[in-house]
Amino acid sequence: MHELSIASAIVEIVERNAAGRKVTGVDVKVGHLRQVVPDALEFAFELITKDTAIEGAVLRIEAVPAIAQCHGCGAETQLEQFPAHCGKCGALDVTLSGGDELLVDSLEIETENVGRFACIAAGPRGHRPMAKATGTATGG
Repeated sequence: MHELSIASAIVEIVERNAAGRKVTGVDVKVGHLRQVVPDALEFAFELITKDTAIEGAVLRIEAVPAIAQCHGCGAETQLEQFPAHCGKCGALDVTLSGGDELLVDSLEIETENVGRFACIAAGPRGHRPMAKATGTATGG
């Protein structure tokens, strides 16, 4: 179950960027080629975050499709199965141009003001945090 090691890496990035603040949400992008089972990743994330500032945070997973670009006809194909091939002409001479992502995209962090939150973009590979948005939390 490689989801456990992926969840561990996500938590490491989140902890580094949250700097001890309470995290209420984590957005990740996971490419199809990573072969991640979303339920298993959510379970591993919940297990690893127990008794941390991240405990109870919602893990939102955005699936990124695998895309193949055909060298012969130039068509782009969203891959559903392998081998990778062009959906238009059937050629196997393709280049993968998406689907291998594994990115912590943003964090939702509570601020000192009750009912307020900040959304922090983790940046490339979880580095260089920057403010992305702020607003009032809604019930739910």
